[in-house]
Amino acid sequence: MNGNVAATPNRTAGRGRRILLPFPGGVCAIVVFILFFSIGSARAAGSRLVVDDFSGPVKEDGIPYGWKTLEFPKIPRHTRYTVESGPGNRFLKAESSASASALYKEIDVDLRVHPVLIWRGRVSGTIEGGDAGKRETDDYAARVYVVFEYDPRDAGVVERIKYRIIQVLYGTAPSRAINYIWANRLEKGGHLPNAYTAKAMMVAVESGPGLKGRWIWEARNVYEDYRMLFKGEPPKVVGVAVMTDTDNTGASAVAYYDDIAFTKPKVNGVYGQRP
Repeated sequence: MNGNVAATPNRTAGRGRRILLPFPGGVCAIVVFILFFSIGSARAAGSRLVVDDFSGPVKEDGIPYGWKTLEFPKIPRHTRYTVESGPGNRFLKAESSASASALYKEIDVDLRVHPVLIWRGRVSGTIEGGDAGKRETDDYAARVYVVFEYDPRDAGVVERIKYRIIQVLYGTAPSRAINYIWANRLEKGGHLPNAYTAKAMMVAVESGPGLKGRWIWEARNVYEDYRMLFKGEPPKVVGVAVMTDTDNTGASAVAYYDDIAFTKPKVNGVYGQRP
């Protein structure tokens, strides 16, 4: 996705605060997003913090409550997100055709308590021309962002000054993110900085079309991933986003997301109360 723009949410009534997210962006490498008071948080379910299982009510536009749409002004076509039903289950469906937009949900997670992110995903196929290492092919059939609270201790003097200015202007400062992707060329388990900003790291949880059409459970120890990728202790998680985008390559993609939760490490081979 060409993120050399500031992203804005769908407009709804209400007051809110701004948060800056490290979505791909040329010079700024930042997304400005308005979070309204209606945004929900992760709910406790035993040893899990459920981000969403998409079983709850949806708004008129098909988006589940608690999520907001990020749309990019210079990208006219937007990915369509709707909650769909299957045999005994509901899930989020994303449809993209030369388009890009994301869904974002604000949460509050201490990775020292709930370090593991689990979710289910399915894709109709990968982006044939997609390549995580290049800006012009920065498209993915499916990706899940984990967004972290900004920690000034990780920044140098000049960077801290710059962030203070941004904080005055926007109410908060940019943060880091880990971007779990269904890659096309990057091998499974591989990782590299985002093509637009080193504040967002790309991690391939799946690669290639071999498992297309199948629901796949994913599990990542975000605490350990952060320590490996950013060489330090992670701050708290403040948001999760999902995105299916094809605007750079002009391709089409369909993806499904479900059962997103943070949980404690495995006990007897089971992640918390994973269904």
